[in-house]
Amino acid sequence: MQRTLLLAKIHNCTLTGANINYVGSISIDEVLLDKAGILPYEQVQVVNNANGQRFITYAIPAPAHSGIIELNGAAARLGIIGDRVIIMTYGQFTSEELKNYTPTVVIVDEKNRPLEVRRYDDLLSRL
Repeated sequence: MQRTLLLAKIHNCTLTGANINYVGSISIDEVLLDKAGILPYEQVQVVNNANGQRFITYAIPAPAHSGIIELNGAAARLGIIGDRVIIMTYGQFTSEELKNYTPTVVIVDEKNRPLEVRRYDDLLSRL
């Protein structure tokens, strides 16, 4: 049996754009994708803290160190510049794989620059 668990997230990033005329997806600074381990075209769930919207799309890389987090296509109607969002991916794991597993969390500043990359268990132990 496999279970679906959080694989990685980019926590509390700021939307920098919304492009309704693009064919779809969310553009994410390539540095953030790399640090989170999110692949180009990988399915992501986006949670908008400002309006409560939750939706699924796929990630595309934006230029490295640009700080870009931009909703594209229909998703552009689900947020505005300045909204804070959380971007998450999920993976399917066997019981054996879960024995040594913990999600990756990328913490960013207000300009979407990575502040730190943590393992989720480390973050929970700080609460």
